[in-house]
Amino acid sequence: MIRRTLLLSTALFLAACQSYDVTRDYDRTRDFGAYRSWSWKEPALQYRPDDPRIKSDLTEQRIREAVGQQLDQRGLRPAANGKADLNVQSWLIVDERQQQTSYNYGGYWGGYWGGGYMGGPAYTETRTYNYKVATIQVDLYDGKDGKLVWRGSAEQVMQSAPPSPAEREAAIRETVAKVIAQYPPH
Repeated sequence: MIRRTLLLSTALFLAACQSYDVTRDYDRTRDFGAYRSWSWKEPALQYRPDDPRIKSDLTEQRIREAVGQQLDQRGLRPAANGKADLNVQSWLIVDERQQQTSYNYGGYWGGYWGGGYMGGPAYTETRTYNYKVATIQVDLYDGKDGKLVWRGSAEQVMQSAPPSPAEREAAIRETVAKVIAQYPPH
């Protein structure tokens, strides 16, 4: 019974972590309404760590398509002549993290007006869970001076089982949509 409770609470904790942590930053002095076109800054996608299990042409293609669609929805068009108002660069970052959870068992038990002894010695069990967090970051640079004008990122706990290609594509599209949701800034 205790093991089931531990597994259930751990599963609920990890399910709660499936939400996105989205952050944005931008240069308040820029006129974002003046930006009409964009092009990729090379390399278009950077990886951290530079691991062949993460880095792939398929991942890059999915991220490029998702970013392009989101920029298109915001009225930005790919530059026809290579001279763009904005240069775009993306990052895929995978970090190893740990979470420690402690559980208390046995000892005193009771209610508001008093209590009783549940029996057995009280003890605490602490478990450490290792997990990976993936972050997609999108940087927009001014095409004239090359300075960063807008940055958005979203991080999410990765599933322990590798996703299918369709699940990867859907996750990338959803993440990029959340990253670029507040562009242009108000």
